Amino acid sequence: MAKRDYYEILGVDRNVSGDELKKAYRKVAMKYHPDRNPGDKEAEDKFKEASEAFEVLSDQSKRQRYDQFGHSAEGLGDGFSGFSQGAGFGDIFGDIFGEFFGANGERRGQRGERGSDLQYNLEINFEDAAFGTSRELEIPRMETCNTCGGLGARSQNDIETCNNCGGTGQQRIQQGFFSVATTCAACNGRGQTIRNVCNTCHGRTRVKKTRKIRVNIPAGVDTGSRIKLSGEGEHGSNGGPNGDLYIVLRVQDHPVFEREGSDLFCEVPISFTQAALGSEIEVPTLEGKARLKIPAGTQSHKIFRLRNKGVAQIRRPERGDLHVRVVIETPTNLTSRQKELLEEFEECCHETSHPLRDKFFDSLKNLFS
Repeated sequence: MAKRDYYEILGVDRNVSGDELKKAYRKVAMKYHPDRNPGDKEAEDKFKEASEAFEVLSDQSKRQRYDQFGHSAEGLGDGFSGFSQGAGFGDIFGDIFGEFFGANGERRGQRGERGSDLQYNLEINFEDAAFGTSRELEIPRMETCNTCGGLGARSQNDIETCNNCGGTGQQRIQQGFFSVATTCAACNGRGQTIRNVCNTCHGRTRVKKTRKIRVNIPAGVDTGSRIKLSGEGEHGSNGGPNGDLYIVLRVQDHPVFEREGSDLFCEVPISFTQAALGSEIEVPTLEGKARLKIPAGTQSHKIFRLRNKGVAQIRRPERGDLHVRVVIETPTNLTSRQKELLEEFEECCHETSHPLRDKFFDSLKNLFS
């Protein structure tokens, strides 16, 4: 099968700069690296192909000969031999994969690993979200074993250098033209083995425990709010830092109020007589009842605002407002006497008694005239 063009393999133009070439190779090589695609023959072949292309194009003299003769340059001698495992390529490989393998060829698995972050979903009622509260939670997590102090062994003397990797945490595997470093199967990258494991954690260095934590929930939180407790996640291994704990809140619905940000909304029914003549009514708030004056002639769905009767704003002294929408309730199940009075009332009403209705019908006359 004919070889593919080196520039095409790396997805670059023929005038690509050295830095751009390195970035392109790193992207392709990281995608198809054997450590990330174990047992995938196609990925291995593409990794070899990209490595060969990069070794040639990153060498100025080889690149010039390739640009002039293409793959035919491989048979022209003068040091052009395509992909190899010489010292030059080793330097390139170490530079490109320094981040993947870590400094001095050391894999990340050998270092202390950070503990996992944890998430705890907490449901609170509407009032607690509005005014703030505190809760004591029981959080299950992995913690450093107290018996061995995280050694995983009965004592320090029970920890030995791994014979398989010589303490490096790596083992090299030959794959075709080159070798790659993988995590040592005998010690899982620790570089050490344990002769007598800890009886409590059985060599795992951590055990599962339940920790009680008191969480302060500030006033003004809402569904979806997150509270971060640094270092309260799972303990790290091999001396690594702890993870964090995230409390994710869900606020229960309220039977009366609806919330938008820090403002509250509610509907209060009033009678036809209260709306027509005016009155003073009681309306609910989060702190109890409040008096609200309804002026004479109030129309249905009129909204009144009670300042500072809403929800607190996080990290601010201000509170939102309470918006009260009055809804005029039409009386039902009328007696004969009530119907007579309403009919009598309707007959004695003049045009000024229903300005909105009269304005509406005047608009219709103008529209269809």
